[in-house]
Amino acid sequence: MRKNLVVTLMAAAAMAGVALVHAAGPATTQSGADQPSPQQMLDTMLKPPVGGAPKPLQPIVEPPAKDNYSGIGSKAVAPKTPTVALHREGTFIFDRVGRLTHNGDGTQAEFTFEADGKTLRDPPVVILPNLKLMTMEDAVKSTNRDLRFRVTGMLTEYRGRNYLLLEKVLVPPEGNAQF
Repeated sequence: MRKNLVVTLMAAAAMAGVALVHAAGPATTQSGADQPSPQQMLDTMLKPPVGGAPKPLQPIVEPPAKDNYSGIGSKAVAPKTPTVALHREGTFIFDRVGRLTHNGDGTQAEFTFEADGKTLRDPPVVILPNLKLMTMEDAVKSTNRDLRFRVTGMLTEYRGRNYLLLEKVLVPPEGNAQF
């Protein structure tokens, strides 16, 4: 592989040298002693830069963003609710239980996590429209009781808010008592 690269670079360097000599014409041609050989050109191109080896780019470290819908003065459930950090883009949630709710004006579906009522660390997330959301809405319309759902999906992040792309939705049985 390296041999093919060397041969290709040598050929390109030689052709570039011939093209320069040809373009300059016979009146400006210098003697062969002044021009570097193709091997010398190749060695110059393959030599590492003066400052040593290039350094890899370092990732930008950003502190986690705060959820705009948690904390004091927000749409959170209880007063003096602590401000929580957003979940990072691409975070998966597995088998979390909660309820389907809608925002204040009813335009966006939200998933409100079931919590213990003390920590309040999971603010509602907006559910991105897909067939799983349609299934949840149809299940709520077809019954006269408050349904809980067990969901799995990927969280996304946009303008200080988490969104949930549903991948799996189940309605756990009501007789499911924890021991």
